[in-house]
Amino acid sequence: MLEGKKIVLGISGSIAAYKSIVLLRLLIKAGADVQCVLTPAAKDFVSPLVLSTLSKHPVVSQLQEGEEWSNHVALGRWADLMILAPASCNTLAKMAHGLCDNVLLAVYLSATCPVLVVPAMDEDMWHHPATRANLQTLASYGNNVMPTQHGELASGLVGMGRMAEPEDILVFATEHFFRQSFLAGKKALVTAGPTHEPIDPVRFIGNRSSGKMGLALAEALYLAGAEVQLVAGPMERNTAFKGIQQHKVNTAAEMFQAVEKLWPHQDLGIFNAAVADFTPATLAAEKIKKSQDHMSISLVPTTDILAACGHAKQAQQFIMGFALETENESANATLKLNNKNADVIVLNALRHEGVGFGADTNRVTLFTKGGESLAWDLMDKQTLAQKLVWWLGEKLKK
Repeated sequence: MLEGKKIVLGISGSIAAYKSIVLLRLLIKAGADVQCVLTPAAKDFVSPLVLSTLSKHPVVSQLQEGEEWSNHVALGRWADLMILAPASCNTLAKMAHGLCDNVLLAVYLSATCPVLVVPAMDEDMWHHPATRANLQTLASYGNNVMPTQHGELASGLVGMGRMAEPEDILVFATEHFFRQSFLAGKKALVTAGPTHEPIDPVRFIGNRSSGKMGLALAEALYLAGAEVQLVAGPMERNTAFKGIQQHKVNTAAEMFQAVEKLWPHQDLGIFNAAVADFTPATLAAEKIKKSQDHMSISLVPTTDILAACGHAKQAQQFIMGFALETENESANATLKLNNKNADVIVLNALRHEGVGFGADTNRVTLFTKGGESLAWDLMDKQTLAQKLVWWLGEKLKK
């Protein structure tokens, strides 16, 4: 997600500084190279030893360390992004007025990269007119200010001023500063997750799809610069990116209705959802009681969403479908490619270890309309999504 990105993490004196340790771990896990800069007061709340151990860089907390000068100018020019989290009320005021009495402020004033400010303070300080004015001033300088959250504060009060959670900061930074542009201007539709076909008010027919792959694809498309519409069945997790338009549905009929409305306006469709092939012919108005030894349910076919979109496809549109097979994998995938009028089918074969509903990894083979076959080794679904999106980007250029 942030592979190779250089980030300065600035930490000021606030009880919320404990969250900076988690944020540092998340940034590094996402692939970033992070250097930490502390105000003198920040060392009372978070250990420089912990930060240096995790970041694999010395922590900068003084303009001068022994006989050596800390080159704040070089650090400010090194970074692709500077994140100040937490930014205390005091540090915000100094930033707004150009004060430079510690190394963090020196790096901030020297930074040639975008700056993300993540405030943390008590509620009354957050609402004070001076703080509001300082935030407006910082925004006028081109800084991005992340809103605080409502919650329990160090004072014991409950209100605004709580620092955003590290996971939310990572998403905000990724979405606002590190989206790519190779799919900029493209509109993409993604279907994800299972559908639930109701039998009665409490029961349904469904499958074990987690929606992880579809969600990863939607997010990879968005980070590549595309405008993304995500039509998702019942899933445990929603996309964290506010720029992705997520349409929640439950049944195959609801998914088809949403897709049918959106598809004519898209350049690209990725149909990853595990849509039920059949739905109960009738829906019981009340919970069905166990009154006999056997019960049968009459099923009728659902609309084939991939086929409907494939046959309605315009010349400029591109379709990627998915196939989950347990036998005759290649033959069935090729048949699906032709019958649905897709441009590529991504085959998941359940006989492979690490593949299937709910797994965090996947192993696929691509079958294209031009007769190409590409087999990719096992990898995590986020990596696979990025690789598929990059492959799509290359195809769409031709």
